Amino acid sequence: MALTGPDQLRQRVAWALHKIWVVSAVEVTNTEAIVTYHRLLLNSAFGNYRDLLYDVAMHPVMGIYLSHLGNQKADSTNKIYPDENFAREIMQLFSIGTKQLNQDGTTQFDANNIPVPTYSQFTITEFARVFTGWTYAPAPGGSVVWGSYINQNGPMVPYQPMHDTGAKTLLNGYVSPAGLSAQQDLKNALDNIFNHPNVGPFIGR
Repeated sequence: MALTGPDQLRQRVAWALHKIWVVSAVEVTNTEAIVTYHRLLLNSAFGNYRDLLYDVAMHPVMGIYLSHLGNQKADSTNKIYPDENFAREIMQLFSIGTKQLNQDGTTQFDANNIPVPTYSQFTITEFARVFTGWTYAPAPGGSVVWGSYINQNGPMVPYQPMHDTGAKTLLNGYVSPAGLSAQQDLKNALDNIFNHPNVGPFIGR
């Protein structure tokens, strides 16, 4: 289809998106899952980037690849802390990059001629707390089970007991308040990323 389909622009945009939203069959060994992931990119090729942020973040293939599927809130007694993989990459690779940009894509520098960073390690830690409490979708009519076996029942679903409900300080000082559900925390975080001025020049460039 990529070589001979009539929708060549869609195929090429999906391919380009896949070079940004990278996953690997090394970590994700379920080939059917990889197919559904690429189909998502095809379906999103001409859509809104905010929608794509959500759809890819919730796809179990990305959840496996960057390990936010099954990511649980901190448990200091058992020395468990939220995984930072997806929190880092959604900023570094998938949306804003590591340096503040001008709208033409050139780098912004401070008074000492050092590139202005877009986020810190603290920001990554806070976003990691956002991406807690997500697991595989159950079969139709079934109950959500934490740690359930890999399946293709659809986008990941929340399991609230494993979600960190504390306040989280995200990009540009925005605070997602305490007491929110996993869904609302996710919405706030993705809106926060999407509205960062770097998204346009970083992804477009």
